[in-house]
Amino acid sequence: MGSLYKDEQDDWITVCLKYLLFVFNFLFWMGGGVVMGVGIWTLVDKGEYLSLLASSTFAVSAYILILAGGLVMVTGFLGCCAVIREQRSCLSTYFSCLLLIFLIELVAGVLAYVYYQALSEELKQHLSKTMTDNYAQPGKESITQSVDRLQQDFKCCGSNNSFDWMHSVYIMSQAAESRLVPDSCCKTITPQCGKRDHPSNIYKVEGGCITKLEQFLADHLLIIGAVGIGVACLQLIGAVLTACFIYLLYKEEEEDFSDV
Repeated sequence: MGSLYKDEQDDWITVCLKYLLFVFNFLFWMGGGVVMGVGIWTLVDKGEYLSLLASSTFAVSAYILILAGGLVMVTGFLGCCAVIREQRSCLSTYFSCLLLIFLIELVAGVLAYVYYQALSEELKQHLSKTMTDNYAQPGKESITQSVDRLQQDFKCCGSNNSFDWMHSVYIMSQAAESRLVPDSCCKTITPQCGKRDHPSNIYKVEGGCITKLEQFLADHLLIIGAVGIGVACLQLIGAVLTACFIYLLYKEEEEDFSDV
C-alpha cells in the first residue's frame, strides 16, 4: 500500500514538473524575443554614435544579446518538444543548451557592466579628440555625420562646451568659411549659421555632448546588463527544473526495468 502511494506521488510530481517546464519554456521563448529586441534596439536607436567610441564593447554586448535571444527562442521551442516527448536524450541536449546560453548572456551582462564603469573616462579622453581632429576631414564622413547628429539630437555643442570648437582642425581651416562652430550647433540650422555663436543661435549654455552621450550610453548599458543577467538567472531555474525532470524520468525507467 505504501509503495503504491509512493508511486502515485512520484507520478503526480512528474506530471506537475512536466507542465511547469512546459510553461517555463513558453515564457522562455517569449523572453528570447525580448532579449533579441533589446539587442536590436540598442544598435538601431542612435547606433551611429558607435563610430565616436574608442572601443567596440558597447556594440559587442548588443550583438551578443541578439545572438543569445535567437538561441533562446530556438531552445525554448526545442525545450517544449523535449518535455512533451519525455525523452531524456532530448532533455539532456536542452539542458546543455540552457547552460551555454546562460554563459553567453552572463558574458553580455558582465561586458556591459565593465564598460559602464570605464565609459566616462573613455568619452573624456576620446570624444573631444575625435570631434576636434576628425570633424569634416577627408575620409571621416561617418564621424562628421555622427557628430552633427549628436549635437542636434542632444542639443549640445562641442565635447565640453562650444569653445572646444575653437581648437578644431575644421574651424581653423578655410573650409569653415569663418564659422565659429559647425552649423549643427545651431538651434535652427541654416547655411553658415555657425558664424554667430550667441546663445540665442547655438546650444551654448545647454552643456557639452560628453555628459549627454555618457548618460544615453549608460542607460542603454544598464538595460543590456539587467536583461542579460536577469534572463541568465531565469535560465538557471529552468536548468534546475530540467535536471529534476530528467532525474524523475530516469528513476521511473529504472523502476520499470526492475519490475520486469
